Amino acid sequence: MAGNSSRRGAIKKTGKGNPTAGSGGRVRRGLEGKGPTPKAKDREGHVAYKKRQRAEKTAAKRPKRSARVSKGSDLEWIAGRNSVVEALRAHMPVAGVYVAEGTERDGRLREAFKIAADRGISLLEVPRAELDRITQGAVHQGLAAKVPAYEYAHPEDLLDRAAEAKEPPLIVMLDSVTDPRNLGAVVRSAAGFGAHGVVVPERRAAGMTAAAWKTSAGAAARLPVAQATNLNRQIKAYQEAGCMVVGLAADGEVSLPDLDLADGPLVVVVGSEGEGLSRLVAENCDLLVSIPMVSSLESLNAGVAASVALYAVAEKRKAALG
Repeated sequence: MAGNSSRRGAIKKTGKGNPTAGSGGRVRRGLEGKGPTPKAKDREGHVAYKKRQRAEKTAAKRPKRSARVSKGSDLEWIAGRNSVVEALRAHMPVAGVYVAEGTERDGRLREAFKIAADRGISLLEVPRAELDRITQGAVHQGLAAKVPAYEYAHPEDLLDRAAEAKEPPLIVMLDSVTDPRNLGAVVRSAAGFGAHGVVVPERRAAGMTAAAWKTSAGAAARLPVAQATNLNRQIKAYQEAGCMVVGLAADGEVSLPDLDLADGPLVVVVGSEGEGLSRLVAENCDLLVSIPMVSSLESLNAGVAASVALYAVAEKRKAALG
């Protein structure tokens, strides 16, 4: 029947000159708007887009910097009455003091309680078996303290600290010093002789453990300790920032009393207890400096060597200021 649209071929649905399929119906989607034009930096192929991509790649490669960098979330336990009291006296960031039930109160215990109360540190009484468990069987004498992981500074924060004080930077770097007591002694000397911080390697070196804190005698609470992922790269970064880098070595080219760089931006690198400076670190230093000794057979450990060098630097800076 004519006009029956259900009959096959009755209406031509496509093709040129079709009266029932107007041009607007066929190309409606093609005429729809595509929205606002993207910004140049978002359009692929545009110079601004390529520039932004390069900047993002560069930023991704650059090490992130933060005011404080935590080494980890693990807690450390200090066990024993003398150790806990010394830690509290040294102003370690103690998170809590734990005492075993039924522990006899003596002078050390009372002092620990008083310092904890004065500093607002929580004091908890626990069963002796629980204290044995959390201290992993250490000889705790009924008293233990919980210490959070130390938060390290970024190496460049030490330069900022010097700038804020309007002083030429004085920084101590330790090359593979593994004894935490030596680290604590260096921190104590650095704080006493006006250094702006201490840098330690991230691996194969002593960190700011309870032993280092105690040896620093509270100086670690006042002086930042930074961690460097790569000591040689950090030496070069300090050199680019305008610092002279001197390494302490028995066969140094210059004797410490003759060092004339002390009143400028200075980084003093101290080697490990047994081996001294590693070969690459020694090569990257601007100058190797020796500490004069009466006998060539004698040697100084890292903590003492750093103290002697920092004292000499402090005296030269004092003389330069007149």
